[in-house]
Amino acid sequence: MTPELNADRQPVWLTAMGRAMTSPWFLLLVVALSFFWQLGAVPLYDLDEGAFAEATREMLDSGNVITPHKDGEPRYDKPALIYWLQAASTEAFGFNEFALRLPSAVAATFWVLALWLFVRARLDAPTATVAGLLMVLSLQVSLIAKAAVADAVLNLFIALTFFEIYRYFLDPDPKTNRRFILRAYLWMGLGFLTKGPVAVFFPVLVSFLFFLSEIRWSKQSLLVALRWFRAAFSPLGWLVFLLVAGPWYLAIYLDDGADFFRSFFLEHNAGRFDEAMHGHAGFPGYYLVMLPLILLPFTGWFLSLFKASRTAWSDPLERFLWIWFLTVFVFFSFSGTKLPHYLLYGAVPLFILMARHRDRLTNRWLAFAPPLLLLALLVALPLMLDTILHVIEGIATSPSAEVRAMLELKAHESALLIDGRRALDLPYGLAVLTGLAAMIVLLRWSRPPLWQRLVLAGLVQTWVVYGFLVPRVFEAMQAPVKEAGLMAKQLDLPTVVYRTSMPSFSVYRDAITPKRPPVAGELVFLRVDKLDSLTRDYPELRQEIVYRRGAVALVRMHSMP
Repeated sequence: MTPELNADRQPVWLTAMGRAMTSPWFLLLVVALSFFWQLGAVPLYDLDEGAFAEATREMLDSGNVITPHKDGEPRYDKPALIYWLQAASTEAFGFNEFALRLPSAVAATFWVLALWLFVRARLDAPTATVAGLLMVLSLQVSLIAKAAVADAVLNLFIALTFFEIYRYFLDPDPKTNRRFILRAYLWMGLGFLTKGPVAVFFPVLVSFLFFLSEIRWSKQSLLVALRWFRAAFSPLGWLVFLLVAGPWYLAIYLDDGADFFRSFFLEHNAGRFDEAMHGHAGFPGYYLVMLPLILLPFTGWFLSLFKASRTAWSDPLERFLWIWFLTVFVFFSFSGTKLPHYLLYGAVPLFILMARHRDRLTNRWLAFAPPLLLLALLVALPLMLDTILHVIEGIATSPSAEVRAMLELKAHESALLIDGRRALDLPYGLAVLTGLAAMIVLLRWSRPPLWQRLVLAGLVQTWVVYGFLVPRVFEAMQAPVKEAGLMAKQLDLPTVVYRTSMPSFSVYRDAITPKRPPVAGELVFLRVDKLDSLTRDYPELRQEIVYRRGAVALVRMHSMP
């Protein structure tokens, strides 16, 4: 039976599928799947989620909404806005994982909306929807949208600022473009209240480079330069910025003096560029490796952009987008501290460019190689863990003390691997095999355009990663921490933490857990590889292990008889 064809000699179902995938309603459904599905299903992860959640818990417990604290000590890493948002969410929905992560999911949703509105006005609605789908289904964006940290909120304000900058560029009339200037300063103020100087640094630098590039193409170079100076040094704009961000910074200065400013600006901002913090170092090509990972499953789509790079510079929108991305990429490539999510400050322009040039995506092997490789690795993951554990077992029984000392894996890491392997059960195996089979079908399916098949691949990736992989990873890594915290809360004994940094324990214990020497009658929370050193440090106390699972333990200390 011959399928029904439309006027372009295409099957009607294929045309309907294309219309559905460029519908804003489809984008809304994908947002619900990627950002809100499984939002509260797994425990908080350490360090980041645990640290943010504990600071929020202590803010609610103490009533001090100015200075964030973690385990009783001031936490100067981030400004207060994210804690306020999490506190409001938990007041409304209870203090739980869902409520703590909800501000990120909501912020990420508004981030998508801002992108969609900008692209629809500059290009068209279908392109706006495709750009939104790319952003929602990309691996790193979906991760921070489900995390109780500040990054989704910050990226919302950074993107809004950049969109206002380009709107201002398009409108040369000082009588009408002032609103874009003022809104840009409003978003920068809120970003400054979320994570600090990064919310101002990149918009100012990128806008300068973009207007500088426009001087080459414009016959009115002096006017172009004056327009940038007018916006960058707008007295009314900076007044808006100060009115938004200034009150909290003034309040914490009055509460804490210069300690916050030294720690926040010098250590946690300037210091991150000068040297690696918390072990987050990386080689100069770090982001060349990480960019393909954070864009999964659309890495091949991104590579297809270079076909259009020769003509991009003559188009103001594409030049603006490339300058935005490259500035962020180059800056963080030379930063001492490197983390994958830093690149998201410059990822939005890539989603727009990929959506605009979706018809240039023609090489199906290039397009599907990255997601196929990811699913293949997930299929092989149990075998890889078995091999590692076998090697560890062989090292442990080696007659050479030097070999054991050189290659021995720490006890807590070995425990994580064992629990991780146990969690990769039959349902996990069936799910990833099904996902891999679906990827192969999409690769070989020749009817829909390649970009539509990649969007479907993004849905498959989301189902596998958040339905099967993440719950099992968190079960191995964080469920024991949660259980230990809940047990300590139930026992209701004084508790300290020993040479371990897992702040989610305090969240689940619902109390501050100080780092100080233990005394008889107290509980000690620690990693299992620290048990021997605890015995050596406090030989006058006897240990009673009241909880041990995976990589952590809870020990009650007793006086020696």
